[in-house]
Amino acid sequence: MKYLQLLFFIVFGITNAQSTPINDSLKGASYLDLENKFYDYNYKGKSAEAGLIAEYYLHKAKREKNNPQIAEAYAYKCINANKENAFKYIDSMALVAKKISDNVYPARIYLLRANIFFKYDNQKQALDNYIIGLKYAKQKGNKRQIALAETNIAYLNSYVGKHAEAAKVLRYYLVNADYLNENEIEKIRTNLADTYIEINKMDSAKILITEGLQAFKKADPYKYHQYLSLLTFYNLKMGKFQAAAESSQKSKQFFLKDGDTRDITYSFFYVAQAYAGLQQKEKAAENFVKVDSIAKKDNYTFPEQREVYTYLIDYYKTKEDKQKQLYYIDRFLAIDKVLDSEYWYLSKELQRKYDTPKLLAEKQAIIQDLKIKKYLFYTLIGALILLLITAVILFFKARKAEKRHRKIAQDLIRAVEENKPAPYTIADTSSEEEDTDLTPTSFSNESKSPIGKPFELIEVTDTTESNNKLPKSLPQEATEPILEALKKFENKEQYLTKGITLGKLAKNINTNTSYLSEVINVYKEKNFTSYINDLRIDYTLNRLVHDKKFRSYKLPAIAEEIGYNSVQAFHMAFKKKTGTTPSIYIKEIEKQIIDKNN
Repeated sequence: MKYLQLLFFIVFGITNAQSTPINDSLKGASYLDLENKFYDYNYKGKSAEAGLIAEYYLHKAKREKNNPQIAEAYAYKCINANKENAFKYIDSMALVAKKISDNVYPARIYLLRANIFFKYDNQKQALDNYIIGLKYAKQKGNKRQIALAETNIAYLNSYVGKHAEAAKVLRYYLVNADYLNENEIEKIRTNLADTYIEINKMDSAKILITEGLQAFKKADPYKYHQYLSLLTFYNLKMGKFQAAAESSQKSKQFFLKDGDTRDITYSFFYVAQAYAGLQQKEKAAENFVKVDSIAKKDNYTFPEQREVYTYLIDYYKTKEDKQKQLYYIDRFLAIDKVLDSEYWYLSKELQRKYDTPKLLAEKQAIIQDLKIKKYLFYTLIGALILLLITAVILFFKARKAEKRHRKIAQDLIRAVEENKPAPYTIADTSSEEEDTDLTPTSFSNESKSPIGKPFELIEVTDTTESNNKLPKSLPQEATEPILEALKKFENKEQYLTKGITLGKLAKNINTNTSYLSEVINVYKEKNFTSYINDLRIDYTLNRLVHDKKFRSYKLPAIAEEIGYNSVQAFHMAFKKKTGTTPSIYIKEIEKQIIDKNN
């Protein structure tokens, strides 16, 4: 809790933090140099030197009529000014900011005012200005200012005892705000360690404290003693009062020389608590009296201040010192009234102005998310229903197709067994790729071989009809030798040869490809590829019925034996020729054999 206030003044540089050297060396210094030097002096407690830098910065900016830098200079000047002058500088900054068009103003004005109010112990006004600053920061989309506003509001949440809510915000920004500077991240870290102790996450607090002590032991005495003070608070919570007394005395000596009111007050407060835990009542009372003295002198209040007076009232009661008892009762009542007023206001306004709007925004986000999820859900359901309908249609189509294929296979088997012409033909044999369902029709004796005698060709005896079929480009004397050669080609089952082509066959029968192609087209009424495929499939249909061993082959082996390079080519040719598949055809043969045996 103590550390939620400890570094508030650091946030006065709500944008980039940097500055420069002094005296004659300031001439020619850039704004960045001046900024770096200002923060360096200010951090080291050299407020007079920092004030000179701020004054020169303002002079340089006005000379160059650089409005953004003029506004920046007023921000630097308000940091070390008293309350009245600080607000005057912020008002001057606000006038200049009206001429500036960026995403920093007006949020920065309200955040700076909030810091001043908090510095001078006015949490009510601080909260109001943080919330207004947060609103403008969100409107301008300034992530840095949003983070600063929300972390400072988190410190106020911790002030009224909402440590868990504060820890949640601080933990988020500690790991998700690389746009904050080192001091701002460090402020978050120390306050997070403090809230962890408040909510009894002691292991998490110890990790942060140990890391801080190791990092700053030599590099930065001020930050080191901040972590030493946190270690004191940790030890007090753990009941390690002797260790707390030792560490608190060290931090007290340091802050008496280099700390502000808050540092010094909490140093005495921790020393007093440690001695109280060690039952050294006189030393505890002595340090609690010092706490009250500092708080009264600087008009400073803090949440744990009630403990100071309850201890002193009890202590002086045992001493039977009525006058001091009465004095600390009055102090308790006055401070309690102030703390109650602040607590009531902060609790009420945090809920009304910050928590409720935030919850409403989260509610809207959740509602929108649910709408999207609902839309996606119904879309998914619709797609699944459509998919299911499609699957059902495809299933019934497949069942219907399978039934049709089985019927075709049964008719083909019967035709082979009865040595009759096949009952199906192909609608179009001109396309090698087409996979067309067949319709029942008788094979023409002029175009198809009987399934039972797949290799017999119908000899042409009517030369007049033959002559009529011949195109003018094909001499009659060349036709009969080609037909005779094709008859031998079929009877010897040479069509089963793998890789057979029109050219190879033409060469084997001593003719040219043109003549051979025209004879096949006219007399077989198909192109060469269909001619070979039909011969192979007729052969396969017949052999599968009569040859059990051949029927036991896997499809790739069957395809290989009848001249196909792949099982896919065989399957396509079979389906195109018959209207069913090799697998169904074989299954129906086996089924009929089983039925006959039964």
